[in-house]
Amino acid sequence: MSSQHTPIRRIVILGGGAAGWLAASILAASRPNGALDIVVVESPDVPILGVGEGTWPTMRGTLQKIGIDEQTFLRACDASFKQGTCFHQWLNDDEDHRYYHPFSLPFDYPNPQLGQWWQHHHSHQSFAHTVCSQATLCDYHLAPKQLQTPPYAGVVNYGYHLDANKFAQLLKQHATEHLGVTHVIDHIDAVIGDTDAPILGLQGRTSGLIKGDFFVDCSGFAARLIGQHYQQPLTSCQHILANDSAVAIQAHYEDPTADIASVTHSTTQPHGWIWDIALPSRKGVGYVYSSAHCSDDEAKATLANYLKSAANIQRNIDIQDAKQLRFSPGYRQTQWQKNCVAIGTSAGFLEPLEASALVMIEMAASHLAEQLPSYTQQLSAAAQGFNQVFSQRWQRIVDFLKLHYVLSQRQQTAYWQQMSDINSASEQLKNWLTLWQTRGPLASDFSLREEIFPAASFLYVLYGMHQCPQLSVQMQEENALQRAFQQSVQSTRQQLAGLPTNRQLLTQLHQIQLGKAG
Repeated sequence: MSSQHTPIRRIVILGGGAAGWLAASILAASRPNGALDIVVVESPDVPILGVGEGTWPTMRGTLQKIGIDEQTFLRACDASFKQGTCFHQWLNDDEDHRYYHPFSLPFDYPNPQLGQWWQHHHSHQSFAHTVCSQATLCDYHLAPKQLQTPPYAGVVNYGYHLDANKFAQLLKQHATEHLGVTHVIDHIDAVIGDTDAPILGLQGRTSGLIKGDFFVDCSGFAARLIGQHYQQPLTSCQHILANDSAVAIQAHYEDPTADIASVTHSTTQPHGWIWDIALPSRKGVGYVYSSAHCSDDEAKATLANYLKSAANIQRNIDIQDAKQLRFSPGYRQTQWQKNCVAIGTSAGFLEPLEASALVMIEMAASHLAEQLPSYTQQLSAAAQGFNQVFSQRWQRIVDFLKLHYVLSQRQQTAYWQQMSDINSASEQLKNWLTLWQTRGPLASDFSLREEIFPAASFLYVLYGMHQCPQLSVQMQEENALQRAFQQSVQSTRQQLAGLPTNRQLLTQLHQIQLGKAG
C-alpha cells in the first residue's frame, strides 16, 4: 500500500483537561472494539484551566454516548442542574430588571407570530415567563425532573453546572478504564515534522518519540501544535468583544442546605459582568472584564463587593485567593491543518457569557468522530469542510454574544460605550437587527445544520432586553396561540406542584448512589 493510502489508526491528543479527555472519550466511543488507538499525552506540570462550569443540554447526549451514568456524573463532578441563564441589569442600572434565557423552547415554536401575540396580550409579564414554564421553575430553584424520571430525561430541557477539575478527572478515569484510551504523562520537548507537512510525532522527554497518524491539539491557550508549530493565527475579536481577563473564586455556602440556583446568574458591572454558578457544595463566582478599562486590583475589589452583598455566601473569603485569568478573545479560521486539528481553547475562546466553551468542544469532537477519514490522503478534503463549518460556528457565537451588549442602554463607562457600539458588530448581526425591527427572528435566518443558539435564543435575548419589533402584520392565529398558552399555564402549575428543588433531588440521587456503592 502506498504512503498516500496509509490508514489512520493511531490518534495522539496533546493535552488533558476537559477538552482532551472529552475528545478522547467521544472518539473512542465512536469507534468501539479498539478500531482506533487513542493516546492522551498530558504534561505533569501544566494545570488545567478548570474554570468553565456551565454546559449546554447537549452534554446529556454526550455523556450518554460515551457511557457515563448520570448519577455517577452528578456525584463525581459536584454537579447540579442548569436550566438557562438569568441576566441582571443588562438593560440599564435598574436593579429590578432581569430576564431569563431558558433552555426550553417557547410553546408553539417556531410560530413566527408568537412574539407579536405576546406583545398584544401578555406584555405585562416577561416573554420567557409567558411562553414556557422554565422561567417560573427557575424562580423557585426547581429541578428539571423528578426522582423517577429516567437518567438524562427531563420534564424540561436542562444542562449542568459542574466542577471542571472533577469533570476532567472523571472523564480521564472513564476513558482509560472503560474506553481503552492510553494515558501518557510526559513533557513534550519537540514536535517532529516540517511546518508544511504532516506531523510525524511528539518528542517526549521520557517516552521518546510518540508517533501518530493524526493529532488533536488540546494544549489550551498555548496551542502547541496549531499555533506554535503550524503558525495558524488567531483571528482577534477584541475590537468586537473587549473582555480579555477574569478573576474567579470558589465561595462556600453559609447555609449548606440552602437552595441551589437552577440558572447561571449574570450581573453587569462597570467594566464587565459577574457570573454566579451554584454547585451542591459551593458557588463558582467570577468577574469577566476588559483590562483596557479596568485594573486587576479594581476587578478584585468589584468581585469582593459582590461577594459581600451576595446571599448565602460565607463572609470570610480572602479575595487574594482568587484565580487570575488572561485570554485573547478570538478563534482560528484554520483549526484543522494537515493531520492536526485544534479542539478547545487552542482553537479559540471568546468569553464565558452563554457558556459556549464546552459545547464547542463537544461539537468539534463529535464532528471529528463522524468525519475522520479512513486514510491520510483524505485528510485535506475533511479539513476543508471542518474549517468552513467551524469558522461559521465561531462567527455565530461572536454575533450572539455581541447581541447582549448592543441591546444594552448602559452608557455610564467607556467600557459599555465601546461594547454596546453597533459599529463594531458584524454585517450579519447588523442585517439581522435591521430585519428584526419589524419581525422576530425566524429559523430560516440561520443556516447551520446544528445551531448552538437557535432562533429561540435570539428571541429570549431580544425580548428580554425590551427590543420588540414594530409589528404591522395582522394576527392570524390568536385563538390557537391562546389555547397553547392556556395549556402552558396548566403545565406550569403541574410542574410547580410536582417537581422537587434542585437540592432535594440531588440529595436523593446521591443517597441512591451511596446505597449502590455500599
